[in-house]
Amino acid sequence: MNIHQYLISRFYSAFNEKDFETMNACYSDDVQFFDPVFGYLQGDEVKAMWEMLCRQAKDLRIEYGNIQSLDEEYATCNWTAHYTFSKTGHKVVNRIKAHMRIQNGKIIEHSDAFRVSDWAGQALGLKGKIFGWMNFMKKRIQRNARKSLAEFMESSRPSGS
Repeated sequence: MNIHQYLISRFYSAFNEKDFETMNACYSDDVQFFDPVFGYLQGDEVKAMWEMLCRQAKDLRIEYGNIQSLDEEYATCNWTAHYTFSKTGHKVVNRIKAHMRIQNGKIIEHSDAFRVSDWAGQALGLKGKIFGWMNFMKKRIQRNARKSLAEFMESSRPSGS
């Protein structure tokens, strides 16, 4: 197993265990992240996102595989998240392609690619199936995700900060 395979396996195994601390230890402090739901995040925002998702997950199950080192810095893998979307109670099976850039044994860039319309149809039900492919719905989903993250980060601050 090479360093990319080890690091990515460690990250997704920790995610399956809802161990956000180990996940975040796989990242550099100034990591950059992008996905269709949260958009672009940096550093502490990325780490807070994984903490929020792990803390809120009730029935999360992660599968991952097909880890490929593309060169000395870049790697990809496929992963699938199985969970119940807390806001609607709908079951979601989200199939994702991850792209990561790794330097000095840490992930410095991470992007997840998946169809928002597929996710919306599962997570939001009929409304997501009908409107999930439209830009206004994609923007609304992202705005709501960012708002949830901002509220989580605010509530997680130590008092007096």
